[in-house]
Amino acid sequence: MYRFIEECKSRLGFDNVGEERRGREQQREPGQRSQSGQRGSGVTHFQRLLTRLQSFLRRDAVRSAPFWILPFALVGLFVYGAIIWNILLSLTDFAGLGEPDYSALDLENYIIAFTGGTPSWSSLSIEPIWNATQNTIALMIGFAVVCLILGLVLAILVDQKIRFENTIRTIYLLPMSLSFVVTAKFWLYMYNPQTGLINITLQAFGIGPIRIVQNPQLKLAAVAFALVWQFSGYAMIVYLAALRGIPSSHFEAARVDGASTFQMYRRVIIPQLRTATVSALVVITVFALKAFDFLFSMYSGYQPGPSADILATRMVREAYANQNWAYGSTIAVVLFIMALFIVGPYLYSQYRRGDL
Repeated sequence: MYRFIEECKSRLGFDNVGEERRGREQQREPGQRSQSGQRGSGVTHFQRLLTRLQSFLRRDAVRSAPFWILPFALVGLFVYGAIIWNILLSLTDFAGLGEPDYSALDLENYIIAFTGGTPSWSSLSIEPIWNATQNTIALMIGFAVVCLILGLVLAILVDQKIRFENTIRTIYLLPMSLSFVVTAKFWLYMYNPQTGLINITLQAFGIGPIRIVQNPQLKLAAVAFALVWQFSGYAMIVYLAALRGIPSSHFEAARVDGASTFQMYRRVIIPQLRTATVSALVVITVFALKAFDFLFSMYSGYQPGPSADILATRMVREAYANQNWAYGSTIAVVLFIMALFIVGPYLYSQYRRGDL
């Protein structure tokens, strides 16, 4: 394309037309000069268009278009296109068979999701999603708070220049490399009433075996505890990197002022970990929203019971077990909105700071 434009300009004499035209106009009278300008206006306009086209084609975004157009189209189709299609599906009465009817879109599924009742497209009453929503929020808060506190404590301990620091960091971070399925099966064995390490330890103190996985009051806590074991190492790494980024002069100034170790971390060090806390919090809460694999593996299906039922398991159960695809899409939209409320403010703050 560039060679074609250059060849057109050279054949038409556009490279030197400006200099020749200016020289001729300087030798002519003012009236003749204006007439010549009118006659050459068409050539000058065409030259300007070619120059603009050439500058446009030389932009980095245009020159690199063959490398980013296909990935952009694939992401737009399979990510954002799927989100839009899911939102449209939640406004229908699609049951999983045939083609969805997009001619009569309404908010009935959203009304049923928050109030319950019998929808027009089914003869069975559907319970609202308040119980699953409460369990999801409780899991996110409990898991995130404990994980951040434990990660901060571990980071402070590792930051004391202890021996075998790399080995300890690897041990703490290793569980995060496991999938939800492996973690669930591991803790299912740990929670076993007869052979599990937790119950064996409790029996050593005279406490009888506890059916942790089967107890409705302990189900959600057991899930949160296992997730804390898996992701506390991630929080530790984030906090450790932030601690290593604090200048040593801050520690020395606090010691000179007579602050104890507890006061130094409480008043000087921890306030500077706000950015690390927000970053770790966003990632950890998103992991909590994606805990379907863990619950599915631990409870051998998507029916963990009312005490441990979260939005992800309720969504899959409605779509596949009850054949309410439109209602399952509605729950997926609710999950998507919750994720936006978590990630959106963080991304906006990063954008305001110029980090995006």
